[in-house]
Amino acid sequence: MTTEATCVLVINAGSSSLKYQLIDLAAERTLASGLVERIGENGAILTHTCGDERHAARDVPCASHQDAFALALDAFATHGPALADHPLLAVGHRVVHGGTRFSAPTLVTDELIAVVTELIPLAPLHNPPNLEGIKVAREVFPDTPQVAVFDTAFHQSIPDHAYTYAVPRTWREDLGVRRYGFHGTSHAYVSRAAAAALDRPAADVKLVVLHLGNGASASAVASGRCIDTSMGMTPLEGLVMGTRPGDLDPGLAGYLMTAGLSPQDYDRALNKESGLKGLTGSNDNRDVGAGVAAGEPDAILARGVTAYRIKKYVGAYAFALGGLDAVVFTAGAGENDAALRAQSLAGLEHFGIVVDPDRNVAPSRAARFISPDGAPVAVLVVPTDEELEIARQAAQVVAAG
Repeated sequence: MTTEATCVLVINAGSSSLKYQLIDLAAERTLASGLVERIGENGAILTHTCGDERHAARDVPCASHQDAFALALDAFATHGPALADHPLLAVGHRVVHGGTRFSAPTLVTDELIAVVTELIPLAPLHNPPNLEGIKVAREVFPDTPQVAVFDTAFHQSIPDHAYTYAVPRTWREDLGVRRYGFHGTSHAYVSRAAAAALDRPAADVKLVVLHLGNGASASAVASGRCIDTSMGMTPLEGLVMGTRPGDLDPGLAGYLMTAGLSPQDYDRALNKESGLKGLTGSNDNRDVGAGVAAGEPDAILARGVTAYRIKKYVGAYAFALGGLDAVVFTAGAGENDAALRAQSLAGLEHFGIVVDPDRNVAPSRAARFISPDGAPVAVLVVPTDEELEIARQAAQVVAAG
């Protein structure tokens, strides 16, 4: 039985879901993880994994996040590990948007909740359920420190010339219009892991990190600090994503609205119907890859658009950094799609960026080099672990008092 508190419970509360993971930081090992889906809907589903055993329950009553927490606690009690045997050092919460107020993980207080509530207009789909998860966790674990870890925090080091949009002053000063960036916990974790793989201090490397999943973003990292990132005020900007378009002409909004499209339909189309889905009908990069292999024109075009956008950001950030030590791929597609990695960097050999074909396709779940030995710019695949990053940051806040 563990007596010293070494565990962090990581919570990621969505609008209709609750993800959780119990991490023992002493061993940096996940003891259990779970997901409650369809909160507030008919047919809620609980999945709980402990060790090699996975338990699922369907059609469970779950009207609220409070019910979801109750289901999670029951799963721990029934399937293990018993929380009484693994005292909590902290509960770490993923919070999507911290605006300019939060540049580091922060202990949850009534004041923090009030500020994150004020920031809801910047993340109307994400901050409300994040707050709900915090409120319920404080009730369930009233004596355990709660820590908010912000997706935007890692990008708060971006200089003003990189985060400022050339828009009216009132927009910038009164409405908070600027680049914020997202996926910060992933970029923070992966940039440090890449420096370790290079066997160099984080303060001594220049990296382009490519987080390629259903949501996708690039970041330029120098001396362990982000100096630019592709997502903007919202997660719509930048790379091509599963259902989001990435970069496009802002004049598109006015054009489509004069053609009769409502602001609500425009917003829904950009968030839910664009990106790979808009190009191929599927938001799954694996479907696109299969389509490319089958010679489907839409899939070939979608892959070309996606890879070209990635290549442009790699080149732009290499120049912004004033040099480049490594390109790092992470997240679902970044870790698993060798063809996308190869196509995204093809033609950059003149700049020292080369992908070794055999290393690129070799199956592995570990951090690894996919560039040839001695390449001027290393190319790595580094599996991300946002939950571990949240747990580490939460523990650091508690240790700092």
